Amino acid sequence: MELIRGIDMIKEDFELPDRLVTARFNTLFTKSAHRGYIRLRQAHGHQSLTWWKTQIINKWANDARRFKVETVFESARFNADKDKALPWFFQQKDRLTALYPDM
Repeated sequence: MELIRGIDMIKEDFELPDRLVTARFNTLFTKSAHRGYIRLRQAHGHQSLTWWKTQIINKWANDARRFKVETVFESARFNADKDKALPWFFQQKDRLTALYPDM
C-alpha cells in the first residue's frame, strides 16, 4: 500500500522513532481518514506504529474498498463543461495507483 510505503520511507530517511511518526498522523490524515484516526485514537489511546499500519491496511486495503475504487474509476466520465481536465485526470490516476500500485 502506497501510504504505508511512504510512512516507512519517511521513518527511515529521517531515522524517526515510531512514537514520533504516529504523533504526526493527526496532521497527515485529512477528511474521512482524519475522522477515522481521531475515533480510533480516542478509543484505543497511543498505539505502536505496527498497530496503526494494521488499522490502515484493514480499513483501506480490503476487497470492499478496492471494489468501490474500481466502480468509481469505471463510472467516471470527463465532462468538459463541468470538470477541469488536469484535476480529473490526476484523480483517475490516483484511483489507478490505488488499484495497481506497481503499475
